[in-house]
Amino acid sequence: MADLRNCAEWDRCIIRVEQIKGSGAGLGTIFDITVKGMGGKDSVLRYETLEYDEPTNILVKGRNWMFTSIDRVTIVPTATGCDVTYDAILTANWIIAPMNLLLGRVFNKVGDTATRGLRKVLA
Repeated sequence: MADLRNCAEWDRCIIRVEQIKGSGAGLGTIFDITVKGMGGKDSVLRYETLEYDEPTNILVKGRNWMFTSIDRVTIVPTATGCDVTYDAILTANWIIAPMNLLLGRVFNKVGDTATRGLRKVLA
């Protein structure tokens, strides 16, 4: 989960992941993630790992001129494996910030699809 190069395995909106800094997972690593955009225009967000407490916590921040995404993954060991919580907040930047009211609805649908993919990969 902490190596963002694996995200494309479970999130069908991700087209490509390129590691820019570091090797694999870790604090300070940087990834460029290309996602399918609206209207057929793909978008690249640059993600930096801000917190990395292996194996239970990762916080990454992705940003481009249009959007900022704050993603936290928390893993809690259980008797039969682990519980994984993936929480992401996407906000619009600058002059398009007023669209944040609608963005939440759209992002929730995208997140639901990614959640199904993640459940399938982790099962």
